[in-house]
Parts: sequence; C-alpha cells; structure tokens
Amino acid sequence: MLAKHFKRSEFACQDECGFDVVDAELLAVLIEVREVFGQPVTITSGCRCTSHNAHVGGVITSQHVRGKAADIKVAGVATTVVAAYLDQMYPNKYGIGAATNFVHIDVRDDKPRRWTY
Repeated sequence: MLAKHFKRSEFACQDECGFDVVDAELLAVLIEVREVFGQPVTITSGCRCTSHNAHVGGVITSQHVRGKAADIKVAGVATTVVAAYLDQMYPNKYGIGAATNFVHIDVRDDKPRRWTY
C-alpha cells in the first residue's frame, strides 16, 4: 500500500512492463481528493512507459511517463465537479483536464495547464 486508499499496482503501466513510479506530490493530491469527496478514487491511467504512452496517443512530454500524472474517476461524482474542485484548490499549479469519463491531474513543474477533452 502506498497510502490508506491507494496501492502501487493501481498506478502501474497498463502494458504490464513493470513501470510503477508514483510522484509523492501526486499521491498527496489524490489522497486529498479521496478525503474531500469521501468516495473511492479509481486510477484509470497512471504510469506509462514511453511505448505504452505512444500506443495510447499520449504526447511525448506526457507527465504520465514521469509518474507525475493520473487519470481518475471519483465514484458518484461528475468529472466536471472534480476538475472544478482541483482548479479551485490549485489555481496556479498543475495540469487539470476534464473528460466525460475521467479527470486528468498532473503535478507538472512548469506553468499550469487546463483543458477539456
């Protein structure tokens, strides 16, 4: 267990290559999301090796390949609500994006980014 509600295996690259790095700052944000909404957080995409990232159409600079990003779902909570919460909590930080079925959060070091899919 990485934390009370998260296992390292949840973040592992989906091509089963063994890549499972998880940035501590990202984990802290996800723990916060879990606590604020009081609902399970599912990692739909965590770490990606460069091969898997290319396979899924990720950009070469994807934070997923650095273990600094996760696509998540919060049980019973609309993605727009989760993304709005993250944007409110971190207005000048991170990469945050809402899709129909997931929210992307990354703890990038450079300027913040916002987008919808």
